[in-house]
Formats: sequence, structure tokens, C-alpha cells
Amino acid sequence: MSIKSLLVSLFRMPCLFHLMTGLYCPGCGGTRAVKYLLQGDWKNSLIYHPFVLYSVIAAALWAADAIYGKVCSGRRRRASKKRESLFLILGTAIILINWIAKNLLLVCWGIDLLAVPL
Repeated sequence: MSIKSLLVSLFRMPCLFHLMTGLYCPGCGGTRAVKYLLQGDWKNSLIYHPFVLYSVIAAALWAADAIYGKVCSGRRRRASKKRESLFLILGTAIILINWIAKNLLLVCWGIDLLAVPL
């Protein structure tokens, strides 16, 4: 078995939560979102799982803030700790809202946003 086929089989592994309940887990669609983001298709990435794009943007902002803090003051500023908490709260909210919205669409209206294959 080649490394490529092993990686493809790992990334195509079904979500056990979805198989057992018929509902999406909070991370469903994340792998496809990463795939589309790496291809430069940020719109599909956002549809499959908005947290992926958010985490890239948040990481870039966090890194810029950390570099700015080191260059300008020699140490991290107190305000950056508050921003980190805000990033975590916002990221958690994005995951929960995405999870609830996708399951509501699936259960109430029969709209399956993740039905399109990789």
C-alpha cells in the first residue's frame, strides 16, 4: 500500500458520530474545508466549515500581534491576553452555530450541505 493511498483512505474515513446518529458532529466538514482552502477556494471552505477559515485568520492576527508586541515593547502586552480570550470565545461560538445550523437544515428541511463528495 502506497503512502498516498493510505493518506486518502485516512481522510475519507467516515464520521462515526454521523454514522451512529444521522446528525453531524461539530467537526463534520472540516477536512473538506481544509482541502478547499488549500486549493484557494475560500467560499466552499466557508460553507463546509467556517471555523477553518476563521482559525487561519485568527492565527495570522495572533502572530502579527505577538511579533508587534515583541518588536515594540520587548514583551507581550496585557491587552493581547484579552484578545486571545475573545478569539477562543468567538471560535467556540462559530463551531456551535455551525453545528446547530447544519443539523437544523438536515433535520427540519432535509438540506444536506455535506452531501457533495470530496
